Amino acid sequence: MTTSHRPIPRFIRCLLFVLVSVLPTLALAQSPATETGALSVANPGIDLWREVRQREMPASGYSQVQGTDTGVLINPYGETWRKFRMQQLLVYGGYALGGTLLFVIAFYLIRGKVPLQAGPSDKKLPRFTVSERITHWFNAFVFLFLALSGLVMLFGRPVLLPLLGPEIFSVLASASKEGHNLFGPLFILALSLLFFHFVRRNIYQRGDLTWLLKGGGIIGKKHVPSNFFNMGEKSWFWMLMLVGGVTAATGVVLLFPVFGLGREWMELAHAAHTITALSLLMVTIGHIYISTLGMESAIDGMTTGYCDLNWAREHHDWWAQRCEEEGKVVSAAEAAAIHGLGTPPGAPRQGMAEEAGK
Repeated sequence: MTTSHRPIPRFIRCLLFVLVSVLPTLALAQSPATETGALSVANPGIDLWREVRQREMPASGYSQVQGTDTGVLINPYGETWRKFRMQQLLVYGGYALGGTLLFVIAFYLIRGKVPLQAGPSDKKLPRFTVSERITHWFNAFVFLFLALSGLVMLFGRPVLLPLLGPEIFSVLASASKEGHNLFGPLFILALSLLFFHFVRRNIYQRGDLTWLLKGGGIIGKKHVPSNFFNMGEKSWFWMLMLVGGVTAATGVVLLFPVFGLGREWMELAHAAHTITALSLLMVTIGHIYISTLGMESAIDGMTTGYCDLNWAREHHDWWAQRCEEEGKVVSAAEAAAIHGLGTPPGAPRQGMAEEAGK
């Protein structure tokens, strides 16, 4: 013989839930005050949730489910991290980024573009090969995309949300998050290719320290000799490799939280990822400024593969002197033909750019 049990109606279950939830609060509100004016807490739920939050007990309890943080019901450090991100990381990061932009603008207004002292020449030197230029621009586009999408996630809520409204901002923030996560691993590939193509010519050598002590010649009028890459360019390369490596590694930790790391490590990874990324972005702003508005003909080598002979003499004269001695100078017409319309008979081939970089 079997006995059937009728299920408790849904409205009765809801009523019981409301009573269990509300009655302790009503009892707390109606409890008498102590002599100091504070409420006399009789609700045992206060002690329960104090234990759950684990503020006065070991950081981890016991759970039959084994894994990272499975014994932690509520992590109190999450609120500490949130305050750090909103009140320090975001604020000081915004000041640093805005200060960099203002400094670059002020420097341009005061110093202006560095011109070619001898004027443009009708002679060119092969500087970068096609593969080197592809690697550079691949790294540049990947980094700038990740930087812009990261800025949306970091500063979007206080800056963009009031301007765009919740509907448009939600679409932009969601697209930035998905794009950042999807293309983030490409930054590792970009750094690897950049290292492979340029490490040989970024080893520090004689004359680099002198270039640094004299400000690279951009401050003042005095000429400072340099090799294929000067001290500033070499330092930028190694900063990109080392600091960018930390950015990439912490990004992998955040993107794939499967390495057995607790939330505290994830929070540290987030802080390191944001700080290093902002540092790279600030230096990138200076790099873009010098290559475009800051110095005449500086970007030619990375767009056409050839640089102006007078520019090479004024900014990389030791390298330019070697190229001239080895007969690697070509006319502007020959360089244009090689770059755009094909190689005319008797003109140097692309291999000259490879040899010029040595």
